[in-house]
Amino acid sequence: MTALPATDVETAFARYEAIRDRLPRARFPARSREAATLADVADAYDVFVLDAFGVLNVGERPIPGAVARVAELRARGKRLVVLTNGATHRRIDALVKYGALGFDFAPREVVSSRDVAAAALAAGPEGMLWAAAAGPGARFDDLGARVADLADDADLPERADGFLLLSSARWDAGAQERLVAALRARPRPVVVANPDLVAPREDGLSLEPGWWAHDLADRTGIAPAFHGKPYPDAFRAVRALHPDIPPERFAMVGDTLHTDVLGGRAAGYGTVLITGHGLFAGHDARGFVARCGIVPDVICETT
Repeated sequence: MTALPATDVETAFARYEAIRDRLPRARFPARSREAATLADVADAYDVFVLDAFGVLNVGERPIPGAVARVAELRARGKRLVVLTNGATHRRIDALVKYGALGFDFAPREVVSSRDVAAAALAAGPEGMLWAAAAGPGARFDDLGARVADLADDADLPERADGFLLLSSARWDAGAQERLVAALRARPRPVVVANPDLVAPREDGLSLEPGWWAHDLADRTGIAPAFHGKPYPDAFRAVRALHPDIPPERFAMVGDTLHTDVLGGRAAGYGTVLITGHGLFAGHDARGFVARCGIVPDVICETT
C-alpha cells in the first residue's frame, strides 16, 4: 500500500511519476518562456482555461490579484473557462463559491470533472447503484444516476454496483481498507471524478480522490475510469464550448505538471504553469520540470 498520508511536494511528485504510465502522452516544447503574470502572455492566446486551486484560489481564499486579472483578461476580449478537478460540489454550488471569492464566472464558463463524470454515468447502464465517497452534506441530484453516500450506509459497499469517488473530505485509511476488501470480494467499476493526487490548502496539501484511486488500482488490479484533467474528456468538454478557436490558441493555466500541463499539451493546448501559490509554492518548480520532462510553454509566478 502507498504510504499515507505523507503529503509533501516531493512525495506527491514521486507518486505522480510512479503512475505516469496511466496518464496521457504528450509532446512538449524544448524550453519554457518566462512571464510575471498572465497579462504578459495575453496576446498569445484567445481562450484562457483556468484551473481553480492554485490559480484562482488556495483553499477558501482568492489568490491576491486573481480577481483583477480575470477582469483584465475579460476586458481584453479573452474567453474564459474554469476547468477544475474539484468534484465535491455541484456546478451551482461552485458558482456560488466563486462569486463569494469575487469572481464573476457565468455557468457556461465553468467545467468541472464532476460534470464530465456525470455525463459518463448518464451514458452508462441504467439502474446501477453507485456508492459515493463524498463530502459532508453531499447532494447527487445533478449526476443523472442512482447515487448513495457511503458514509450513510455501512452495508452499501456490498450492495453497490459500482463506486464513485467525488471527494476525500471524509476518507481515510480505514475507509480505503474497507473499499479494497469489497472490491477484492467482488470486483466492480470505480469512477473517479477528481483525478488529482493532492490539492493545495491553506495549511498544506490534502490527499485527493486520485491518490486513493491509484492505490486501489495497485492493490486490486481494477482500472478506475478517470474523468477530469489530465484525461481527454475534460479538454474535449472545453473545446466544445469554443469550437471556432483552434486548440493552440487555448491556454491551460494551472499549478501542476502532471494534470494541467500534461493534459493541456496532450489536448494540443498551450500551457502556463503558475508557481507561486499551488503545488510548487515555495519550491523550485523549474527543477521539477527538468526532472520529469513535462515542460510548460510559459512559467508564471502568479496569475
